Amino acid sequence: MKILLMEKAFDPWQEITRHQSEQPALSGKFGATTVFVGTLRDFNQGNEVQAMMLEHYAPMTKKHLERVAEEALSRWPIADVLVIHRYGELRPNDPIVCVAVWAAHRDAAFAACRHVIDELKARAPFWKQELTQKGRRWVAPE
Repeated sequence: MKILLMEKAFDPWQEITRHQSEQPALSGKFGATTVFVGTLRDFNQGNEVQAMMLEHYAPMTKKHLERVAEEALSRWPIADVLVIHRYGELRPNDPIVCVAVWAAHRDAAFAACRHVIDELKARAPFWKQELTQKGRRWVAPE
């Protein structure tokens, strides 16, 4: 399990490849890798979004994401979980979040990946402020 909070832009596919290559215990142990990548849209609530500032309190955020990943590891027969989440200033098309789950079979990989991203979206302590043509505005959690 690995949780990364990153201020700088990242390439989800490079991070997944890097993580997998750094985990020799995974070799031969999985037949499925499920990935969710969330990117910043250029619209929200009827307005054009030019940028977004994503804030968080690192110790609280990391602890929450670790708890969600550990829950997935205990609920489904999966081999590993990788969660990467950006913070700071983002632009449209920037990856915001990447969740990858490795498992022997696809059903467990899909279910665990869905659980992690759903819990992250619903409860992770991030605060979003969008920059639109009308100025800055705080966005309520989804």
